[in-house]
Amino acid sequence: MTLVQLRHLIALAESGSFSRSAEALFLTQPALSRSIRALEDELGQPLFDRVGRRNELTPFGREVLHRATQLVFDADELGASGRQMREGLAGKLRVGMGSGPGALLMTPLLQQMATHHPRVQVEIARGQTGLLLEALRERRLDTLVVDARSVAPAADLQVDSLAEMRGAFMCRPDHPLTRRRKALRFEALRPYPLASTPLSDEVARILIERYGPAAHPGECVTLRCEEIASLVEVVRSSDAVLLAIRAAAPDLVELELTPALSARARFGLVTLAGRAQAPALSIVRQVMEALLHD
Repeated sequence: MTLVQLRHLIALAESGSFSRSAEALFLTQPALSRSIRALEDELGQPLFDRVGRRNELTPFGREVLHRATQLVFDADELGASGRQMREGLAGKLRVGMGSGPGALLMTPLLQQMATHHPRVQVEIARGQTGLLLEALRERRLDTLVVDARSVAPAADLQVDSLAEMRGAFMCRPDHPLTRRRKALRFEALRPYPLASTPLSDEVARILIERYGPAAHPGECVTLRCEEIASLVEVVRSSDAVLLAIRAAAPDLVELELTPALSARARFGLVTLAGRAQAPALSIVRQVMEALLHD
């Protein structure tokens, strides 16, 4: 028994005529007759009675028609769902975001999905990269958007770097440090609280190279939080200095240091190698490419 045979059954039941049904199905009449006969042979009972010039369903045929109609409907719905998922129009997408990309991407991504892909179920998890990687490996997340340099190379991970963004030291416009005319030495920042999200080993190395051992994040960062938005609010209303992606706080003043910081965050998508990717993942890529730039 095949879906094709069930479709033939439904067409013949609707028209009552082999010739009209065959024409509508783009079949020859003998081919349609063989299909119906094979279905009757498999089911062990006749499905149609010849009444005058019409073919009418037997009582058994009416029962088969009812169930065949539901099976064909379910198959069509399944096919439509598959097409929608391939096109990113339906399905489920579970994304883990690190602090930096989360601050820039979370709201725009949710807006994009709500406006243009309302049938896609979206779940966003925020957290430390190690915990997000654990959830990815346990199949609780489909992808991560994180600083690619915070992910250690591993055979089971595929990391696609998609964007680089400049980091900076920032403060509120009327901060005491903004009154200085010349570029600042790192030591000038030390009297003030330094706020930052957890930084990768690569950024820590750059800080130490530029400003010495005292610039190690474990030594100099006094306010550490996964959420950049919270740190920005604190810096706006205090003498704290923020070390973060410049684009995360455009209203803050960038402090000029000597030597220059020259550090960049490298954001990328992390997925499990060899695993089929969620169809809606292409939407995440598009939003990243549109927004993650200086």
